[in-house]
Amino acid sequence: MTGGRAQTMTTTRIWTFASLVVLVPVGFYSKLYDGPGHPWVNNSLGGVLYVIFWCLFGYLVFPRARPRSIVVTVFIVTCILECLQPWQANFLEVIRSTFIGRTLIGTIFAWTDFPYYVIGCAISGFWIQILPGQRTADAPPN
Repeated sequence: MTGGRAQTMTTTRIWTFASLVVLVPVGFYSKLYDGPGHPWVNNSLGGVLYVIFWCLFGYLVFPRARPRSIVVTVFIVTCILECLQPWQANFLEVIRSTFIGRTLIGTIFAWTDFPYYVIGCAISGFWIQILPGQRTADAPPN
């Protein structure tokens, strides 16, 4: 990897991390929000933010992965988690007994969550593409 390419990847990772630093408190706040439209903010908007978080996290951890692969993987895993929500296994109930656990794996299955996962994936794909240095980071080496 050349010095310029390494610098570009570092810049992209810094911006990805900065995006997560902003997104995490916004995502948690969406789960705690109690104002007008709070059911939609808590659940639907929260689902969009959840997917964006995992896509950006995936890109931070795997910066050389194709953004499309990350987005598709996050969508599939998120859909699987949604489908597992009716399952009341003891270990899942232990996880769901905490705020973080409920936030990460959910508690109630809803078909209406799937469109918001698609929206979160679309936003994520765009977000990753506009990160500073991302396009050149994907360019083939000279």
